[in-house]
Amino acid sequence: MARYRWARWGDLNAFFGLMLDNLTVMILLAALITSPQPEQDKKFSRDFVLTQMIPGTALGVLVGDLIYTWMAFRLARRSGRDDVTAMPLGLDTPSTFAVGPLVLLPALQTGLSQRHLSHQEAMVFSWHVGAVLLVWVGLFKTIVAPLGAAVRRWVPRAGLLGSLAAIALVLIAFLPLWQHIAAIPVVGMASLVVILVALVAHRRLPGGVPGALAAAGLGVGIYWLSQWLGPWCGWPIAPPAETPPPAAWQLPELLPAFAQNWAWWEAVFQEALKYLPIMLPFALATIVGGIDCTESAAAAGDHYNTRTILLTEGVASVLAGLAGGVIQNTPYIGHPAYKAMGGRAAYTLGTAVFIGLAGLFGWFAWIFLWLPEAALFTILVFIGLEITAQSYQATPNRHMPALALAVLPALAYLVLVGLKGLAGPPAGAAVSPAGLALRTLANGFIITSLLWASVLAAILDGRMFQAAIYMLVAAGCSLFGIIHSPLDPAVIALPQQVVGQMPPEPALRCQSPYHWTAAYLIGAGLLILLALCRPQTSPSDKHDFLS
Repeated sequence: MARYRWARWGDLNAFFGLMLDNLTVMILLAALITSPQPEQDKKFSRDFVLTQMIPGTALGVLVGDLIYTWMAFRLARRSGRDDVTAMPLGLDTPSTFAVGPLVLLPALQTGLSQRHLSHQEAMVFSWHVGAVLLVWVGLFKTIVAPLGAAVRRWVPRAGLLGSLAAIALVLIAFLPLWQHIAAIPVVGMASLVVILVALVAHRRLPGGVPGALAAAGLGVGIYWLSQWLGPWCGWPIAPPAETPPPAAWQLPELLPAFAQNWAWWEAVFQEALKYLPIMLPFALATIVGGIDCTESAAAAGDHYNTRTILLTEGVASVLAGLAGGVIQNTPYIGHPAYKAMGGRAAYTLGTAVFIGLAGLFGWFAWIFLWLPEAALFTILVFIGLEITAQSYQATPNRHMPALALAVLPALAYLVLVGLKGLAGPPAGAAVSPAGLALRTLANGFIITSLLWASVLAAILDGRMFQAAIYMLVAAGCSLFGIIHSPLDPAVIALPQQVVGQMPPEPALRCQSPYHWTAAYLIGAGLLILLALCRPQTSPSDKHDFLS
């Protein structure tokens, strides 16, 4: 039996890739939900995120990567091979875009406006909502893990991957490119070029320097050099660095005195239930993604037990939530790439130790202080491009229009975010019919993308009854505001409660939950009629609409 060579030089490259991926997601969370003036902007303070949310989030990475490291040793012992590569685990990037703007910030707003909490209490309230939601999502993933293969049969791949591709292209890749990289092009473009060469094109850098490390290091160097050259030249090269002293290190205070009562937790559970429909599709996506990751590892020669891989991500998410984390864990799709780098088990062990110690001892406060987002967020562009490319590669060619359709609701959300970010809603301004239509398309866009892509995939396969079922599901979601809510912020409530808060203008009330529900019911009825009629179409007439 060959002795397992669990640490190789290739682990260094793999470590920086996996560690920086996780670090970037944590910085992304902070960028999405924090503000220099948190009370005025109704956001979180950066110190609160770093000292309360990040340690628990890091615990999930620590536990998951330690288990995956142990699984690599066990596989090497069982197979007698010395080249086993551990499965990579980290923080789920797509769901970070959901839990930040679509869960934590709305819950903070609820705490401030509806429950009349102080800003500190509202931050704790929203944090508890996110942590409870992560525990529920982790339990859901743990329960559903043995049914992963069935999930793949029930939900069309175009549905799950379509919603992921929409998030990857519009939010993961474009938003950071727009809001951070293009904001400091001297820094961002240099890092982006390295990312495109090393990670997207898989070209070896001089000296074998890890691509993620080279991109981040180059961007950081240019950024801090510009801080010195700008004043010397008398012309700003990059915005002045914000260097507030980081918060003093402390363990998360999971149960402040004002939160030690049943009424508090009852309110937290009620608020968390509102956002469960937003997060469950991401849990399903990570389960299907975990199966794909295990299959890709098997194709590369490492045959892991799929059920254990999926159970690990569920358990790690539960433990992270119990410790105050807010981002779910997931296996990363890059196992073959890490194996090609020469990685074995040391890179997951190193990632677990570094992320765990940094979260436990508060190193992230200093890391975030010195790493400019314009340099680090170029990795998100790579992640967005990679997820989008994999979604199209893993989807049958006939379902490509379904993936394109899934992007449209995400574009509505992007436009809505852009309008709010650039101008903000004028005080007392009335919403126009076009503005309300944009809002209804954007609210719940993740589930809308999943359902729309599933409907079209079923139609493309000629399964009209199945498409009608997805339409009926969409009708039910519309009735209770899970998708197409006309309110800002979106709420899940009985339709009469939603209609009671809508403006009285007829043109606006035509976009109520009743109208969206009726629209989907009509669509479902049409699909059933078409299924019953079953018109015979000759192959020569199939594409007449193109002529």
